[in-house]
Amino acid sequence: LTITGKDQPWYEQLSGNSIFCRVWNDRISFEENILFTHWGLSGPAILQISSYWKPGEYIYIDLLPNQNITELILQEKEINGKKMLLSMVAGLYTRKFAEALSDKLPVEKNLASLTKTEIEAIDSLIHGFKVKPAGDKGYDKAEVMRGGVSTNELSSKTLEAKKVTGLYFGGECVDVTGWLGGYNFQWAWASGFVIAQGL
Repeated sequence: LTITGKDQPWYEQLSGNSIFCRVWNDRISFEENILFTHWGLSGPAILQISSYWKPGEYIYIDLLPNQNITELILQEKEINGKKMLLSMVAGLYTRKFAEALSDKLPVEKNLASLTKTEIEAIDSLIHGFKVKPAGDKGYDKAEVMRGGVSTNELSSKTLEAKKVTGLYFGGECVDVTGWLGGYNFQWAWASGFVIAQGL
């Protein structure tokens, strides 16, 4: 998913960083890696969610799923309040990632000096990073495509068109899209086999 405008330089700065996240919209969520690129976001979680994303919609990213950043900050604050937020964030991710967050988080402050409001803002950013993609990379870069001949128009046994005898559809030209993990390959092979059996 591509990012344009004032946020693009931030993504360029993070290009090459891969982070395990939870990515979601109001319909579905995925827990897998995301990859920051010079043009936006990629990686398994983004490839998955892009099938459920519509232009103009936001997606949300939990940059630290299964952990609570507020609890981590408060625990570390008790142990070593002089520790810089930058060092703590770098320990969770990478130094490059922590430095890139400097315009979004008070990373130059030590943990003891963080206010309740600042900790709440950190929590909101880490667990609910909001992104409004400008678009996607288009057909040339797509892993799979949605759309095609409706399965309602085909025989469920032979994949022959209900309205045209001897016309069969399979693979990518049918409106069937699977998740990552070989499901689309399996559909292509299985539908080809079914069609061949019916000829």
